[in-house]
Amino acid sequence: SALMSPLVWDLGHIAAFEDLWLVHRLGGEAMLRGDLAEVYDAFETPRAQRGDLPHLGCSDARDYLAQVRHRVLELIDERGPGDGLLAEMVLRHEYQHQETMMQTIGLARLPDYLPPGRRELPAAPSEHHTGLELVDVAAGPCEIGAPAGGFAYDNERPRQHVEVGGFRMGRTPITNGTFLHFVEGGGYERRELWREEAWSWKEQYDITRPMNWTEDGREWRITGYEPLDHHKPVVHVSWFEADAFARAHDARLPTELEWEKAATWDQERGAVRQFPWGEEAPDPDRATLDPTALGPAPAGAYPAGAAPSGCMGMLGDAWEWTSSHFEGYPDFRPYPYREYSEVFFGTDYRVLRGGSWATSGRVATPTVRNWDYPARRQIFAGFRIAADPS
Repeated sequence: SALMSPLVWDLGHIAAFEDLWLVHRLGGEAMLRGDLAEVYDAFETPRAQRGDLPHLGCSDARDYLAQVRHRVLELIDERGPGDGLLAEMVLRHEYQHQETMMQTIGLARLPDYLPPGRRELPAAPSEHHTGLELVDVAAGPCEIGAPAGGFAYDNERPRQHVEVGGFRMGRTPITNGTFLHFVEGGGYERRELWREEAWSWKEQYDITRPMNWTEDGREWRITGYEPLDHHKPVVHVSWFEADAFARAHDARLPTELEWEKAATWDQERGAVRQFPWGEEAPDPDRATLDPTALGPAPAGAYPAGAAPSGCMGMLGDAWEWTSSHFEGYPDFRPYPYREYSEVFFGTDYRVLRGGSWATSGRVATPTVRNWDYPARRQIFAGFRIAADPS
């Protein structure tokens, strides 16, 4: 697929990125494989071209990664990790590529793929959730973005104090069952629901349902086809599809400021939470943030992970499209290199929030901002709806 890199390129890129940042720039040593820098430069080599590059084969890529890691550990033993921020960036970069590789595996539909273990997910709660149930979020001030200190991606900073008007937010993401009603009700044929660009995209590629759905009621889930689970969040839908669904229900997609306020702001305390449920790091009782889950949990399956707003599932299960374009916050400063975020700012990309089941809990925080083209569907993305106050 022109959308993705070959899996073995990602493997070598993980090693080259660590070699560049921790061996060379942090350790001050020559790169172990400086000759591979251009091959694994993600900014200079678009995904569609990476299969034609002289990248390492699987065995050599694994050896390269092992050699780099050995050298990194030696350097840290000798000199210490510095402030730790570059090491944290490299670690999270590897986790991000693990999720990207899961997307590739999902697109490839490998019939014999057997992952090393599988996490058991909770059953659907007794209270049925559709994604159409809305909670009220009061107008007022809140804090948005990552605080100073510690690691955060440059586009998460600086933290800002903003006024957000009152709104209503989906208590959970939209479920497969709810989205199926949209499909069966002719949602993909109702021209009035689709923006002009979205309609052109849908017609050009004959889009009639979410990416992995079949006509006979099944869904591809990494290891094979499974019956469509009506209780789970819909995944692999584009921003175009999410927007059309919201319009069909006299709703809209939330702005990313609304999304983050609903996920973190404690109205009673007038303070922001580090995670929707509090200050404790993610765990299996609060969210699905584990690639071995191989898919999302049912909507509302983690009441212990609810935010003060009453919204559930704000982290994990599925990235959630917002209405916002990807732009820098006021007083944005690029770190540690301009190409990470700044070159993508503009109207081409829409922001996603919250992480997916394949996102590491170390990466997925309420302030993390993902972005992609509105037509993209290979990402593990769903959505929740929002509306203005009644």
